[in-house]
Amino acid sequence: MKSKSKEPEITEKTREITSRALLLDTPGIIASLLIGGTVIFFSGQYAIPNFILLLLFLLISVAATKYRHQEKRKKGLYEHERGWKNVLSNGSIPGLCCIGYFYTGDIVWISAYLCSLAAAMADKFGSELGVLSGKSRSIVGFKSVRPGTSGAVSILGTFLSFVAALIMGVIGYFTLGFHPFSILYIGVVGFLGSLADSIAGVFEEMGIGTKSSSNIICTLAGAAIGYYFPIIF
Repeated sequence: MKSKSKEPEITEKTREITSRALLLDTPGIIASLLIGGTVIFFSGQYAIPNFILLLLFLLISVAATKYRHQEKRKKGLYEHERGWKNVLSNGSIPGLCCIGYFYTGDIVWISAYLCSLAAAMADKFGSELGVLSGKSRSIVGFKSVRPGTSGAVSILGTFLSFVAALIMGVIGYFTLGFHPFSILYIGVVGFLGSLADSIAGVFEEMGIGTKSSSNIICTLAGAAIGYYFPIIF
């Protein structure tokens, strides 16, 4: 009887620990499991490498979010817990790429998958770490704006966006085994995807679109480039 009464408490504690560790609320965790399951089921022979890429993307993104979080909290720029919309806006395009591979067997979909994650990672570093530079400008017109403003860019954020995409390229190289030259290419593609997000962010400021739609545009841009100009395997 005692063990049964403790089950809900243990489950709740597990949920709280997972939520705090991954910065996701319960619907966000469910959405993450859905995306992860999609990647594993539809990736065929690339199931394990693709899942490793997705998992490391999540963990590194969380680390970027938590980095100097107290400072970001004071500036009103820290998002402690994210929901299903954030998860799906970042993970739906990569998931669809895996489905595309499942039904076609064409390796260009694996290229699109990796490039979409590189774009998401680049955007994550640019937004989470770029705000720490203290100086930001709108990508359109380059007028000075408050750090954290949608569509804003900074020297630090721009540099880290490229570095983040390169990190995904390096991880992809060790998991997927493509040509080393493609690492640099993935860095460029991911960076371009983050720029697409910044441009979409300008429209956000005008009331057109949301952060979720900007994230989708970011990953879609990366996936499209990776599909039509695939990496060299």
